[in-house]
Amino acid sequence: MNTNPIPLYGDRFQTDPVGLYREMRETHGPVVPILLAGNVPAWLVIGYRELHQVATNSDVFARSTRHWNAWGRVPEGWPMTPIINQIPSILYSDGEEHRRRARAISAALEAVDRHELRTVTTRMADRLVDGFCTSTGADLRQVYTSRLAGLVVGWTFGLDDAEGERLSSLITALVDADEDSAKAQGETFALLSELAASRAARPGHDVPSRMFAHPAGYTPQEIVEDLLVVLAAATQNVGEWLGNSLRLVLTDDRFAASVFGARSSVREALNEVLWEDTPCQVQPARFPTQDVELGGKLLRRGDMVLLGLAGANHDRQVHQGAAASHGGNHAHLSFSRGEHGCPYPAQEIAEIITTVGVEVLMDRLPDIELAVAPDEVRWRHSPWMRGVVSLPVHFSPAPRMGEV
Repeated sequence: MNTNPIPLYGDRFQTDPVGLYREMRETHGPVVPILLAGNVPAWLVIGYRELHQVATNSDVFARSTRHWNAWGRVPEGWPMTPIINQIPSILYSDGEEHRRRARAISAALEAVDRHELRTVTTRMADRLVDGFCTSTGADLRQVYTSRLAGLVVGWTFGLDDAEGERLSSLITALVDADEDSAKAQGETFALLSELAASRAARPGHDVPSRMFAHPAGYTPQEIVEDLLVVLAAATQNVGEWLGNSLRLVLTDDRFAASVFGARSSVREALNEVLWEDTPCQVQPARFPTQDVELGGKLLRRGDMVLLGLAGANHDRQVHQGAAASHGGNHAHLSFSRGEHGCPYPAQEIAEIITTVGVEVLMDRLPDIELAVAPDEVRWRHSPWMRGVVSLPVHFSPAPRMGEV
């Protein structure tokens, strides 16, 4: 189906995605033939207008994987299976079935008290900083960014700290699409099944309990499927948004020099990350319900179409070129678009956690600096997510909160 497809993996996909997307666009235009792991063919949409068309036209570009025409080419043990699967979750449902689930999830997230969320995030961030602030250095990904995301998202699920961090680490392994993904998926389903059974028997004031109570009428199996989607989207996007934002603040003097004096600088940094290094760089998947032309390419019925959010954000039609020129421009596609876009309550929750995470760390450790050269920061080898493997920093020892 594709001519000269580009592998959606390899070092350059992590080290120089902007350059790679530029070359893709020059060679193939806004719709690029690609190969996933195992030489499974697909299309990657990196044109801003074309991606918007795919994301907002669910009649032509369906979400359900039952439409896929290449299931027969999937190798045994395919590492993409935990993400691209035939489980009818909200991720891969269409029409009224999707709307039924989406209403329940949005309502459950909308009910999270924003003031309490900010208070809990601040308390957890301070506690994490207390764990390393008396030293002179740390790896922020290991001790702060991924842990804060797991703890706070876990709290919204009614989980204790250990459960939240355990599920967050399993989700990371699942999304990295490697040999550990299938095992991580099995363990995640087992833990979420226990959580669902617990909330069905003893409802609480948390997201799973509110989903059960919603008129959508979730079955136990359905709620496990959708809890996995919500948990994965929340922990991965929040953790990487926080990590990428801290990397920007620590490597760009425009933000480092002003972030202490103005909270607006934090928000500007967060917005720039969504344009330049969006946490979700590729979103799976859509499947044409008929042969259709898109961006000068003929897509056959059932072809897999991936949404290249990062590539579309760098489309010259919308990208303003110079860094920090985005200002208050929120027209990026980092939360996708259409019925399957990230619901607004989820975006609000993610922004609160990420903003507080940056503010607390910079307030507590005012002389914090990156401990390696900016070009030595390594990135995750995930086809879906954009985030650092580690973020080593050094700083002057600071007192714990109780010692101030």
